[in-house]
Amino acid sequence: MARICKTVSRRKVNMAEKLQRFLLFLQRENVINLLVVILVIVLSSGALISFFEPDLSFASGIWWSIVTLTTVGYGDISPSTMEGRILAVLIMFFGIGLLGTLSATLATLLIRKRMKEDRGMCASTVDNHIIICEWNHRTRAIIKELRADPQTKSTPLVLIADIEEKPIDDSNLFFIRGTVNEETLEKANLQKARTVVVLGDDSVEITARDAKVVLSTLTIESMNPDVYSVVELVDKANEQHCLRANADEIIVGSELSSNLIASAASDHGISKVISELLSSRYGNEFYSMPLPENMIGWKFIDVFMTMKTQSKATVLGVQEGNTGEFISNPDGDFHVSREDNLLVISKDRDTL
Repeated sequence: MARICKTVSRRKVNMAEKLQRFLLFLQRENVINLLVVILVIVLSSGALISFFEPDLSFASGIWWSIVTLTTVGYGDISPSTMEGRILAVLIMFFGIGLLGTLSATLATLLIRKRMKEDRGMCASTVDNHIIICEWNHRTRAIIKELRADPQTKSTPLVLIADIEEKPIDDSNLFFIRGTVNEETLEKANLQKARTVVVLGDDSVEITARDAKVVLSTLTIESMNPDVYSVVELVDKANEQHCLRANADEIIVGSELSSNLIASAASDHGISKVISELLSSRYGNEFYSMPLPENMIGWKFIDVFMTMKTQSKATVLGVQEGNTGEFISNPDGDFHVSREDNLLVISKDRDTL
């Protein structure tokens, strides 16, 4: 009970701080001053028109003042006395100027906010998102693949890169300008992120590139050990350094491409098959899915046959838990357990 009370109290304090910052922002941009002037004009003109027009109440005068000030002009109330008409003329002229100033101020604020976002000067408030560190040609391809996958099509992405402005037009991509460090990771809301992808900086030589990746991974894991980190390396010799930094998944680009080239040399055309399976934009794909409840304890051969007949999916192997060992092509009498994930080939994730 005490913990709940503390949580509620903390939320109230956070809301009060946010409200205070918002009011200070409006005051700094002179929005509050404009609103106060408009309120004074509405109240004073409403009182005067009700005084000049004997059959008009104060409430009706306020309504007339708002309609006239905004130049809407419904015509349901119109002054009949000379004093009332002079007041109406003054309100009309003042209304155009005040509302124009207010509209211009609000438009300036929105444009300035958009410019700051495009230049990576604003902090991100999204959660359950994917953070991508560094910008290069591989980053663009990664974002295209993520957007082609139905599971991550609408997932918020946060890009941390030392470039001038947001590189692509994606309404669900948020840009933080700078190198990967504690400050930029806090702006990217690392504590609430789901996954972090650390790519190499192509502007530096290979040894320094991998060293920078290891340092970024160490910083990320020290700030949020629960986030799933995917790390790109050039040299396999640096893999142990990333493991010591507690990286969850390490991809050695040179090793991966070398293996693929060697396989294509011995088995012609295999590179096309691998490319299709790894791409979310066309053909069949690799998927990882939890073991269905009704298949817990089944033999692998039974799981294989059922998935093929019911979902038209081919099961390639079993992963023991989310981060456990991957067993490819297990024996037919291998028993799957509740914690296992199935790695399958399928045309569509929704059919699984």
